[in-house]
Amino acid sequence: MNTGNVILDPLLPMPLLWAAVALSVVVVALALWRGLAGWWLRALAGIALIAAIANPSLQNEDRAELSDIVIAVVDESASQRIAGRPDQTAAALENLRAEIAGRENTELRVVPVGDAEGDGGTRLMTALSEAMAEEPLDRIAGVVLLTDGRVHDMAAAPGTIPAPVHVLQSGTEEDWDRRLIVRNAPAFAILGEPVTLTLRIEDQGAAPEGVGTVPLEISIDGDTPMTFDVPVNEDLELPVTLPHGGMNVLQFSVPEAEGELTARNNAAVIQINGVRDRLRVLLVSGEPHPGERTWRNLLKSDSSVDLVHFTILRPPEKQDGVPVDELSLIAFPTRELFLEKIDEFDLIIFDRYKRRGILPALYFDNIRSYVENGGAVLIAAGPDYAGADSIYRSPLGEALPAAPTARVYERPFVPMMTDLGEKHPVTEGLALQAPTPPDEDGTPGWGRWFRQVEVTLTDPEAQVVMSGIEEQPLLILNRVGEGRVALLTSDHVWLWNRGYEGGGPQLELLRRLAHWMMKEPELEEEALWAEPTGQTMRIIRRTLADEVGEVTVTHPDGTETLVPLEQVSPGRFEAVWEAPEIGLYRLTDGEEEAVIALGPAAPREFEETIADSALLEPLVDAGRGGVAAMEAGDVDVRVVRAGRPAAGRGWIGITPRGAYRTADVTVNPVLPAWAFLLLAAAFVVGAWLREGRR
Repeated sequence: MNTGNVILDPLLPMPLLWAAVALSVVVVALALWRGLAGWWLRALAGIALIAAIANPSLQNEDRAELSDIVIAVVDESASQRIAGRPDQTAAALENLRAEIAGRENTELRVVPVGDAEGDGGTRLMTALSEAMAEEPLDRIAGVVLLTDGRVHDMAAAPGTIPAPVHVLQSGTEEDWDRRLIVRNAPAFAILGEPVTLTLRIEDQGAAPEGVGTVPLEISIDGDTPMTFDVPVNEDLELPVTLPHGGMNVLQFSVPEAEGELTARNNAAVIQINGVRDRLRVLLVSGEPHPGERTWRNLLKSDSSVDLVHFTILRPPEKQDGVPVDELSLIAFPTRELFLEKIDEFDLIIFDRYKRRGILPALYFDNIRSYVENGGAVLIAAGPDYAGADSIYRSPLGEALPAAPTARVYERPFVPMMTDLGEKHPVTEGLALQAPTPPDEDGTPGWGRWFRQVEVTLTDPEAQVVMSGIEEQPLLILNRVGEGRVALLTSDHVWLWNRGYEGGGPQLELLRRLAHWMMKEPELEEEALWAEPTGQTMRIIRRTLADEVGEVTVTHPDGTETLVPLEQVSPGRFEAVWEAPEIGLYRLTDGEEEAVIALGPAAPREFEETIADSALLEPLVDAGRGGVAAMEAGDVDVRVVRAGRPAAGRGWIGITPRGAYRTADVTVNPVLPAWAFLLLAAAFVVGAWLREGRR
């Protein structure tokens, strides 16, 4: 395509050119005023002179016409893959392709948009901005958005769009969906104190009428769910008391209703870390000894521990002649502690305690009942446990895992980990926490102890995790009813605290021991859990067995995947697995179960599933575009002038841009300068001859 136009390239600066024009006008006006017959010839001579100075040229351009571009942004996010929306979108895109292909000099750019990384939702505006940045703005004739309208990045919308914007909206008028919303969920909660959650079951869209209540299932840590009938479209205040310390996974779900769009937003998972307000510990020391300070320092170093410590300094049989009213001692409140308020304590520790008539048999029987009902008792035994006054020979002995043989070893030894202890969470990895590496025979590089009480196991279920002299049990753990008992058959753990021969991990050992007795989930022997990182989860199975089976992972959509585990350390098996999508996953190996949420249980894409283009309307109105429902059928594409309405019933409009690329430019003078001068001279002579004749 060739086009031409006249351009000026003055020989003098423009002010001088305009001065010449003014002078010519004055001369012609003067000639006209004097009545000279050749005034018009004088005017033509002036024009010729001015034209010579202006130097007019003819510019010819060889233009290559450029096509108009229509950008189609296709939403392929998760919310666009429910119900019949994929087929609707595919049909609408095919119709758009056909309409654009039928127009001359028009191209279609298709930009697909999937799910954003993590839980970013639909980044439709980001994709549109990036597509427009890759194209010249003067070629964009229209923008078509094929979406359900659920956009999560409107702040990234382009500032200026030089063409009409249209929305082809998926979905139908009959669409409806039910979703579960949980609000006010804290990250932490105190055990024993209720925390209030706000639940709402909300029906959106063309929901069926007459639905008053629906069943709500609540499950904690994957246990059997509890079912309640709750109202629809009403806020429900739900008080929840956490059952245990550590991470508590609460799952809420409502069954999928017939006809709703998706069940992906019918569940919610809340993870609340249960913390103890105060750990109440009763420490009873039978007599003063160097190890007493170790227990006290350990428990007092934790600000969350309320410690009640009694040391029996003057047993009843001691007769020293000092009047009782002159003693600076506190009477041991045995009845109050062991009958009236025993259930207020989380842990009772007997440190080198033996029967001296202070606690009658009834009190020991009450302590045994306390353990069976969920309490915890730790025995730190010395020679007192081997004698005739041993607390094993009280009613509490029925709950203890080992009986004394009356023999006490008084020789040095290094505590050893048993094979079971290498796997047990209370002692796992402790051998590495030593001032020196283990010996070739596996003996830990700890300091030695010098006394141990010989015992025999009375419960075959008891777990020996540490051994001492001649492989005699040193640390024994056992479950009794709902509670737990631990027996340490030496009173020399304080040597580690003093750093004797380098010491040892006494603080870590005693801390783990106390937390195991408090039933902290991270110290359970049999456990299955997963640690998420983005969409990757590390599946961890801890067990005392030598082998474990594959873990079955149930996806949010109900499909299952078998994941094999590999042993990474004694009693610990792991696997790293990449999840295909965010959502709620259930894990089980047939014995243990776990629930984990990658991102929210209901991703952002499923918070609002009813198609609605309200967010996009300002963008559409700015270019006088329109919104058309895909369910209404195909649309025609028409050409409209800029600024005119660009949408109507059954059609959308694009604005031709007429863009081109200049291939070549030639510039030729209209006449050479001498020709203009010759013309001016001819006109001047003509004027002189005409006026001379008159």
